[in-house]
Amino acid sequence: MTEETPGFDEKPDVPSGATPEDAAESAESSEKEGSAAPAGDAAKIAGLTAQLDQARSALGERTGDLQRLQAEYQNYRRRVERDRVTVKEIATATLLTELLPVLDDIGRAREHGELVGGFKSVAESLETAAAKMGLQQFGKEGEPFDPTVHEALMHSYAPDVTETTCVAVLQPGYRIGERTIRPARVAVAEPQPGTASAAKEEKKADEESGGPDEG
Repeated sequence: MTEETPGFDEKPDVPSGATPEDAAESAESSEKEGSAAPAGDAAKIAGLTAQLDQARSALGERTGDLQRLQAEYQNYRRRVERDRVTVKEIATATLLTELLPVLDDIGRAREHGELVGGFKSVAESLETAAAKMGLQQFGKEGEPFDPTVHEALMHSYAPDVTETTCVAVLQPGYRIGERTIRPARVAVAEPQPGTASAAKEEKKADEESGGPDEG
């Protein structure tokens, strides 16, 4: 029975009959194979890392392209929606503007007591349909004159007014939302010259125009 002697390294297997030179070459070959394996793994890892970096770079570029495309699409949708609303408002305003003379005739017929029978039913249906489309009538006697929504066709002086006032509505005005499609045509009265109200009105006009002219 052979006992292993401690303290001696195992030798690489050498074929029987091999010379000492053959044994040395076998050991050298084993050492080269052992050192070549880690070097090959490092090169493989480096190659995979480079491919991963390229994939990440390509993914970042594609993500940026997708985000830009999405932003452009959202802007396009907003423009289309805005244009659609604008076109609808213009079309509605154009249609209702064409109906204003008919509504004026209905108003005059109502004032003269001629809005009766079937004509009354048709007229009220037309007014209801116009109101559903957003048409609003404005202009009342006694309200302050506003040149942005009123058109003064007649002018007079009155002792019982304290500012320029609409004393008669000759033709009502109409608006759709905040858009005026026809101003109210009115008769206006100003305070009687020489009264305190007239002086106050003149002072207000001077302030709005930047003060009286220096002479």
